Amino acid sequence: MSPDERGTIRLNDPRALRAYAHPLRLSLIGMLRRNGPMTATQCAAELDENVPNCSFHLRQLAKYGLVERAPAADGRERPWQATASSTSWTDDSGDAELRAATDQLNAAILGQYMRRAQAYLAVRGEESAEWRSAAGFGDDMVYVTPEQLVTLTQQIEALLEPYRDPSARVKGSRPVAIVQLMIPAPEPGTP
Repeated sequence: MSPDERGTIRLNDPRALRAYAHPLRLSLIGMLRRNGPMTATQCAAELDENVPNCSFHLRQLAKYGLVERAPAADGRERPWQATASSTSWTDDSGDAELRAATDQLNAAILGQYMRRAQAYLAVRGEESAEWRSAAGFGDDMVYVTPEQLVTLTQQIEALLEPYRDPSARVKGSRPVAIVQLMIPAPEPGTP
């Protein structure tokens, strides 16, 4: 598996999807993407995990092409790096095993974002007034066809694209998780 021109790895193997759908593995990939190459020891310290556990999960991610060994500054260090800047998968497969693996990954990611949101709420009061007023939660309801939803998703992706490049960061910027949930809601009048 190799990244496309945008630096995205597309998962379409149920085993790879299930391997990725582990909370620690999701955290490891995210951390390597944000911080760059890190050793299992550094990962363990950052995530308050033990080194053998991080080592095991990094090797599992490598098995599916999601991480790889990075060049080491000296012969003793054994850093890992993410193989792509993002990961994508399809939700519309006709294959039941692939759909089940996708659902498992989607649930793991939803759980991870719930934990991140709760962690943010726990420290929100320590943020500056500027960040408190800029960040937050919201929801909206739109009425669209499947085709319009695809177009809307593409428009959102295009809007976010200029802000993804770490080399284009401006002074004072921080990483901000933007969570996208586009799920059909019950029709009006249905419980």
